[in-house]
Amino acid sequence: MDPVEIARWQFGITTVYHFWMVPLTLGLGPLVAYFQTRWVRSGDETYLRLTKFFGKLFLINFILGVATGLVQEFQFGMAWSEYSRFVGDVFGAPLAMEGLLAFFFESIFLGVWIFGWKRLHPKVHLASLYLAVVGSIVSAFFIIVANSWMQHPVGVELVDGRPVLTDIWAVLTNNTALVAYPHVLAGSFGVGGAFLLGIAWYHLSRRRRDGIDTVDESGRVVVGENADIPGRDKLDHRVWITALRTGAVVAIVAFGAVAITGDLQGKLMYEQQPMKMAAAEAACHTGTSFSVLSIGDLGSNDCSQVQPLIEIPGVLSFLAHGDFTTPLPGVTELVPRYQEQYGTNLPDNPIYGDRAGQAIDYVPLMEVTYWGFRIMIGFGALAAFAAAVALWLTRKGTVPASKWISRLAVLGILAPFVANTAGWVFTEMGRQPFVVAPNPTPGGIDGVFMFTAAAVSPSATWGELLFSLVCLTLVYGALMVVEVKLLFRYGRGGVVSAMPELATHDEDPSDQGGPDKRDVLAFAY
Repeated sequence: MDPVEIARWQFGITTVYHFWMVPLTLGLGPLVAYFQTRWVRSGDETYLRLTKFFGKLFLINFILGVATGLVQEFQFGMAWSEYSRFVGDVFGAPLAMEGLLAFFFESIFLGVWIFGWKRLHPKVHLASLYLAVVGSIVSAFFIIVANSWMQHPVGVELVDGRPVLTDIWAVLTNNTALVAYPHVLAGSFGVGGAFLLGIAWYHLSRRRRDGIDTVDESGRVVVGENADIPGRDKLDHRVWITALRTGAVVAIVAFGAVAITGDLQGKLMYEQQPMKMAAAEAACHTGTSFSVLSIGDLGSNDCSQVQPLIEIPGVLSFLAHGDFTTPLPGVTELVPRYQEQYGTNLPDNPIYGDRAGQAIDYVPLMEVTYWGFRIMIGFGALAAFAAAVALWLTRKGTVPASKWISRLAVLGILAPFVANTAGWVFTEMGRQPFVVAPNPTPGGIDGVFMFTAAAVSPSATWGELLFSLVCLTLVYGALMVVEVKLLFRYGRGGVVSAMPELATHDEDPSDQGGPDKRDVLAFAY
């Protein structure tokens, strides 16, 4: 068994799972801060309820995100030590800034926000949340900077075969990072918006099914209340309709920002990693047409087995160049270029182990890049379309009573998660066979690249890596069950799950009708 493949699977599984929590943290945090701002300024209890409810879900996600993110740091040294040696002089600066400035800043002020309810002046308390949110956004910037350097190395010189940092400003202002960062933030707001929309739809639908809210002859909502169900008063309706429509607007605007920044990324990708662009379109031959659907054995990377079925002329050229006529070089044209620049076989060096001398396949796995690119766009567009439909269907103040539509709305929470995940998988897998891609643009430094085959710890055996892969997968699987269960439990419980004082009975406020239990997250408020 190949240690490189096992190490890649291990890092991929743990990173993707951790990344599921990142966009929710980045997208939901500012929305919670917005709700609390509205409450502090107006005193409207609607926004207090929104703050406490979504704030609790935000905290659950943040805590699990921290726990799973720590493993990434250990993997760098234990499974990818050669990679760490190669990039260490460069990565040290942005990762130190992320840890010492952003992460601690975020964690400290989030703690102040958690324990500051009724202890701090409302404006001071609100400021602590803003500082925590800013910390998370700045933290994401430094992570994107580090990742973007792997996509497009700048600001270094090659000394004894290793890149040495010479210009931290060039690294921080890497054009790849400056485009990727707003793209990630926009995708995160799409996740946050869909999260609000789906949960709010569930509760409004539940009010309809329970007969609390009805509609008149014109279809406009008649808001009711039920004193026998904790928290189901008239204000509860306003909470959910506000959350739903806020989430829908945010999701639509976010998708627009994703499209704009994604277009900029596509043009940079063509300049910096032309093979990734060609593989994303299964463009085996030079041309201008965008493949809507290609068939054949994409998994084999054999262009003779790939056949475009539906194409749109000129669109591929627009994605890469901004016009409709400039042809894009295909895979068959790019492979000889890469071979001429970077070699046809892995060097005969002990660092490659048994892989030394193997032929290098410069074409990323087209099955992953081709479908990953389309899943990213498709699910992102689906989430935005669903948000627009939600705005239309709720224009009269409530949701349709249909159970099926309600289930689709809740499942719609997953759409931007899928889009974000597919985008990251495409970004990382499309860089192969490099773990640090070469910079072919003017000013790029020859030799600053690293094959993935050279990055794994030479002392790590396939058995050790397989054991850690199995263990980490099981642990992360258990953590996923914990997070989903907690989010489902407190999300289903409604506002009363975050504000037990609204309950008029002795039920567990997070599980209406269930036995009385201690709320393990009560410390948060």
